[in-house]
Amino acid sequence: MFRTALRNVLAHKARLLMTMVAVLLGVAFVVGTLVFTDTVGNAYKERYLTTLRNVSVQVTPPFDQESGEPGTAGEDTLRRLQRLPGVASVTGSVKGFAAVAAKDGRPLAEDKVSMAGNYFPQADGKDDRHPLITGRAPTGPDEVLVDTSTADQGGYKVGDTVRLAIDGPVLHKKLVGIVRTDDTSGSGGTAVFFDNATAQNLLLKPGQYDGFSLNAERGASEQRLATEARDLLPKDSEISTGAQLREQQRAEAAEGTDGLGQVLLVFAAIALFVGIFVIGNTFTMLVTQRSQEVALMRAVGAERRQVTRSVLIEAALLGLSAGAAGFLLGIGVAMAMRQLFASTGSGVPDGPLVVAPGTVLVSFLVGVVVTMLAAYLPARRAASVPPVAALSTLHTPPPARSLRRRNALGVALIVIGVLGVVFAASSGETGRTIVLFPSALLLIGIIVVTPALSGPAIALAGPLLRRFGVPGTLALGNARRNPRRTASTASALMIGLSMVTGLTVVAVSATTSLHQRAENTVTADFEISSRRSDYLPASVHDALAKSTAVTSLSPRRQSVVRMGDNELNLTGVDARSIGDLLDPSFASGSLAALGAGGGKNLLIDTTTADTYGLAMGRRVPVVYGDGSRDTLRIGGIYHNDEFLPTTMMPLATLQPHLKEIEDTSVLVHTKDGDGETVRRSLQRALDQNPLIRLRNTDDLADSAGGGAITLLLNMLYGLLAMAVVIAVLGVVNTLAMSVFERTREIGMLRAVGLQPEQTRRMIHLESVLISLFGALLGIGAGIFLGWAAGRMVSDSIQGYEMVVPWGRIAAALAGAALVGVVAGLWPARRAARLNVLTALKAD
Repeated sequence: MFRTALRNVLAHKARLLMTMVAVLLGVAFVVGTLVFTDTVGNAYKERYLTTLRNVSVQVTPPFDQESGEPGTAGEDTLRRLQRLPGVASVTGSVKGFAAVAAKDGRPLAEDKVSMAGNYFPQADGKDDRHPLITGRAPTGPDEVLVDTSTADQGGYKVGDTVRLAIDGPVLHKKLVGIVRTDDTSGSGGTAVFFDNATAQNLLLKPGQYDGFSLNAERGASEQRLATEARDLLPKDSEISTGAQLREQQRAEAAEGTDGLGQVLLVFAAIALFVGIFVIGNTFTMLVTQRSQEVALMRAVGAERRQVTRSVLIEAALLGLSAGAAGFLLGIGVAMAMRQLFASTGSGVPDGPLVVAPGTVLVSFLVGVVVTMLAAYLPARRAASVPPVAALSTLHTPPPARSLRRRNALGVALIVIGVLGVVFAASSGETGRTIVLFPSALLLIGIIVVTPALSGPAIALAGPLLRRFGVPGTLALGNARRNPRRTASTASALMIGLSMVTGLTVVAVSATTSLHQRAENTVTADFEISSRRSDYLPASVHDALAKSTAVTSLSPRRQSVVRMGDNELNLTGVDARSIGDLLDPSFASGSLAALGAGGGKNLLIDTTTADTYGLAMGRRVPVVYGDGSRDTLRIGGIYHNDEFLPTTMMPLATLQPHLKEIEDTSVLVHTKDGDGETVRRSLQRALDQNPLIRLRNTDDLADSAGGGAITLLLNMLYGLLAMAVVIAVLGVVNTLAMSVFERTREIGMLRAVGLQPEQTRRMIHLESVLISLFGALLGIGAGIFLGWAAGRMVSDSIQGYEMVVPWGRIAAALAGAALVGVVAGLWPARRAARLNVLTALKAD
């Protein structure tokens, strides 16, 4: 039986090629995921080993509770640590923030890490934390280093002048060197480094460090060093040995990598699940085509188990070949994944590919097991054909009872799945943990009843197909001839498109809701704020007020006041212009209250009102930061919104009690809208300071999550593309083998006058019909699942409303039709080129 299986594989190489491709793509996804996660894990491990190579003990002073800033220690602490027995060297650390502009003035890495630090040379003149790639170390306050990422993004080279800002005006520093650092490696962020004294002056305080790294002499105990260092440091200082740091960071990296690997493996499982339909279809048709051969084997004494074993051996050989090819392709997939994640600024470090022995075993195991599972039912079906019936070429259709039982099972699964999904959707966040199971039941139920749906659904297309004449009528009959095969082919495409549609519905609904709410709430063209998330100097507001592009503006200035035993953060706004810049949705009152009541009216959001038990019209005694007392009246309550402050009051009332005039942000309305030309004009008015961020309503919505959702959706599209490609191969494979199965029939049609062009059109129409049928099923299921997922995330996204992206759905249908056209090219060409006489003689 093994020789028989091997002969069948070699005899049907072309027929099995598409099936093998479907399997190897699924295997490649699994292997690529495993190689990628192993590679990233090893890269993190090596990165931490490199970063901590010369760190035997790391010391961090305790957090300063009074100032609310990280703790520091001075030069005296550094010298005491250097004198400890067994210490080879001590590195003082200074870290902070610095926004960097490119050579053309545009801000770099606005939404990424923008760090600054000190270059701390040891006795050899080098800082092992930041190896120099080119140039030299900085030696004065006007010199700076940047990392390779910053140099590449900004177009800088040694000798250029770097524009940067830390907490105020733009600074201009000469670039004297470029270093490699792990702090921003792969993240797309920026890093600049000053000489030690300059870094302390700019980022901390003169002579102060925010931490120390001790490098022990050979043979010295890290634990003993840590114990001795503790006696030299303030109480509650955090002290860790190098071994503890490496283990901690390895665990954190492994946890993150494992989570990513699990997500990727879910999509690999979807691709393999889709591949099962392709494999099952292929072996079903192969078994049907070899029915006489199987019957002859049974007639000469082969048992049912031997026939089943022969088909399974054939599947195993195919799985082995697909596993080997999938393993090689999987390495390429891993490399592509690494490039993809690096391009998104995810911070994935570089490193050599890691192919573990277990990955090799998994590739072959997955390929063989998946193929044999998919081929099992066709193998059983082959063994159950009576020899006499097969030899006489009597092909009896499946009994009606089996279809009834299948339909009953499918309907039951759909009902259970729908009820389960609806229950999960109504359960809010708790439903997220249970929704996957009923969703899977729903999709499986649809797959089970698809044969019953295919007949009526395809019949609906009859009037349209008949307009194509004889080819359309024949295509309709061919698609309806074998409901099981049509359903199985369509189901593969349905699974992929249901995932794509569901994700699209949720993502488009979330981003649309965010953007709509931002546009409705913030009527200003731009919000100007600091990238450090603290305060802007009043000079920013003054510069904007002088700009001819600005028609109205309002700063937002804050102060904490006492309200009985509680503290409340008040936000002062310009009562005259705020109506042009914000449009809150009020539960009671209006913005007009800010200009009334002698400047004593306070507007609050609903959350603040509920928290402090405040109601419309209530008078609230407050104590300002300077000790002054006042009584404010609740003049309006608006619905809370992340684009609005929690309180608003007239700036003229709040400002006299402020110790410093600083703005959390400035809202501006311009005469020419929020386009790029206006943005550049405002940036020039602000000296192109990279510390200052200008955001329009689209930017605000993206920062609130819209941008991350879009990026995630695009990545998920890429991951699901593998399943869709496999589904397309399934359509090609089914049509190609169907053409082979109908060779004699096509020959007869050609003999009675069907032209080659009509033959091609018949196959193309059948392919498009099956593809559209699967697409419609997938889109319908995807919209329902998208609705359920939206219900579960609606609590996390304020104002979430389901939006059906009809444009993208139409594009998906058009894509499905295109898939049908492309998938039918080879089978249609093969059918049209059949020799009529040869086809008529076919069995």
